[in-house]
Amino acid sequence: MKGFKIIKNGILNENPIFRMVLGMCPTLAVTTSAENGLGMGLATTFCLVGSNMIISLLRRIIPDKVRIPAYITVIAGFVTIIELILKAFFPALDESLGLFIPLIVVNCIIMARAESFANRNPVWDSILDGIGMGIGFTVSLVLIGSVREILGAGSIFGKSFLTGEMKPILIFLLPPGGFMILGFLMALINKITNRTTPIRHCGSCPMNCVGRSCEKESVA
Repeated sequence: MKGFKIIKNGILNENPIFRMVLGMCPTLAVTTSAENGLGMGLATTFCLVGSNMIISLLRRIIPDKVRIPAYITVIAGFVTIIELILKAFFPALDESLGLFIPLIVVNCIIMARAESFANRNPVWDSILDGIGMGIGFTVSLVLIGSVREILGAGSIFGKSFLTGEMKPILIFLLPPGGFMILGFLMALINKITNRTTPIRHCGSCPMNCVGRSCEKESVA
C-alpha cells in the first residue's frame, strides 16, 4: 500500500508538470509530437530511477557539503548511458531530442527528487518514487505532445489523418501554441482534481503551500 501511494504521488498529487510546474524547458521544447514526448519521458524516467537508487544507497556516505556535486555526478552517469543507448539504437529520436538529452543532468525534477526524497528514504521507496515521478512526467509529455501534434500537424505518432481541404493549425507546433496547450491542460486537470489532495512539502520544493496543509516526507 505504501509503494502504491508513492507511485500515485508522482503521477497525480505531485505531478512534475501539472502540479509542481517543473521541467518546463524540455516540456515546451520537445512536445511538438507525441513520439518526442514519449522518448523524452522514458529517458528521464530511466535517469530518475537510477539516480534515486544510487543516491539513496549512498545517502549516509555522501558528505552534506558536497551532496549537490555528488548528485550531479550520479545523474550525469545515467544520462550518459541513456544518451549512448539512443545514439546506438534510436538515432532518429536522438537527433530529434538533440541537446535536451544531455540537459537531463540539470533537470530540476531529478535534482528535486534526489534532494527531497532519495536523500532521506530507503532504496526501494526511492526507486518507487522515481518510477512514479517518471510515469507522471512521461504521461504529461505524451498528453501535451499528442494535443499539439493533432492540432498542429493533423497526425498522431507520425500517422496523418487529415484529408481533403482540412488543414492543421501550425501555431500549435510553435512556442506560443505550446504555452497555450500547457496552460489549458494544466487548468483542466487541476479543475478536475480540484486540488483537494494535500501536497507534501519540503525545503527544496518550489510549491507555495501557504494556506494548504502539507506533510513532511518520511525520513528513513
